[in-house]
Amino acid sequence: MSKSWTTKLATAALAAALSTGLGGVAIAPAAAQTEVSFYYPIAVGGPVTKIIDQMAADFEKENPGLKVKPIYSGSYQDTITKVLTALKGGDAPQLSVILAVDIFTLIDEDAIVAIDDIVKTDEDRAWLKSFYPGFMENSQTGGKTWGVPFQRSTPVLYWNKELFKEAGLDPEKPPRNWAEQIEFAKKLTKRDASGNTTQWGIQIPSSGFPYWLFQGFTTQNGLRIMNTAGTQTYFDDPRVIEALQYWIDLSSVHKVHPPGITEWGTTPRDFMERKIAMMWQTTGNLTNVRNNAKFPFGVGMLPANKTPGAPTGGGNFYVFKKSTPAQQEASLKFMKWVTQPARAAQWSIDTGYVAVTPAAWETDVMKKYVAEFPAALVARDQLQHAVAELSTHDNQRVTKVFNDGLQAALTGAKPAEQAMKDAQREADRILRPYRR
Repeated sequence: MSKSWTTKLATAALAAALSTGLGGVAIAPAAAQTEVSFYYPIAVGGPVTKIIDQMAADFEKENPGLKVKPIYSGSYQDTITKVLTALKGGDAPQLSVILAVDIFTLIDEDAIVAIDDIVKTDEDRAWLKSFYPGFMENSQTGGKTWGVPFQRSTPVLYWNKELFKEAGLDPEKPPRNWAEQIEFAKKLTKRDASGNTTQWGIQIPSSGFPYWLFQGFTTQNGLRIMNTAGTQTYFDDPRVIEALQYWIDLSSVHKVHPPGITEWGTTPRDFMERKIAMMWQTTGNLTNVRNNAKFPFGVGMLPANKTPGAPTGGGNFYVFKKSTPAQQEASLKFMKWVTQPARAAQWSIDTGYVAVTPAAWETDVMKKYVAEFPAALVARDQLQHAVAELSTHDNQRVTKVFNDGLQAALTGAKPAEQAMKDAQREADRILRPYRR
């Protein structure tokens, strides 16, 4: 008998022994495990990472054989940089939450798969149609869906009801329009005997992503600042310049807003420390303000001008091409599981992000929550006036050009008109290759 034949016999005997076990009972082979690495945009630690970790653990319990491995990847900017670097190095994740506005960048890098291409059943397709249309504006292009809404938001107006009452304003009624916003802010601004401002009427952050809050102004002034194909911006439109001048005048003319650049990260703290009476901020800060403000506060839609309006914002799920069919199927299953109505509702309650489907708002847990905390409804109701967040091809560069222009105008380095004309000229140069 040859050595190879002996080996075959021994292998067969071992397999038989393993399959029957010592007591002769058949033992099923272990199911192959499919692992999905999941980049999530937050620094390590904190309450949100605990929620994500728990989601992954609960999903794995309900889906034996599937494993979701959260990797906390820093800010949104850090995350897309890490994802694109990993992609070039052949080590891309299978799933990530990345800004919805990075859709064109991810498509141009051939990094992601269209969600339409991995859904298979009528149930899958119904799920994909279940999200608010306002959130899908930054999730679809070219007739395909590329991102799935998850942690989405809009900017809203927060106000301190105690300071309203002190100023002789109705604490239950926020400013409804641009003119009232100035009028209220004047009454809410306080100065000491030396003329130093001790309390500002309003603060609208201009660091980080000033373009996003500024889109509130441009939308209210009747303009969408880019086309749906992501190939054209309208930064030098007169309505943009008028809106920017309004923002500048809050500080330079009306003296109700801090001068220069105001910080995104410190604005909620300034509000909670009563240094400002009103602020524009993301609904993503709603839970933070609710948990930490030591005074009654209100939440309302952004004040209107020609029309009400605000941009949507936040992150979508994206599924990456460099993943196996099994990993793509697992990613789809996880996205569907996380966005089921009850889970989407609880995520909204825990974080302040807007629950992304109408069905989530019909759950018992959400109905109870909004009965106790009606402010949570504001962002949902504002969606009917919302537009897509600024998103173009080569979005990082175009957005930087726009942000730089806004900050140049807000600091007085350039007049509003010149700043916007310069920004548009540079955006045209960047986007010209994409206009076919």
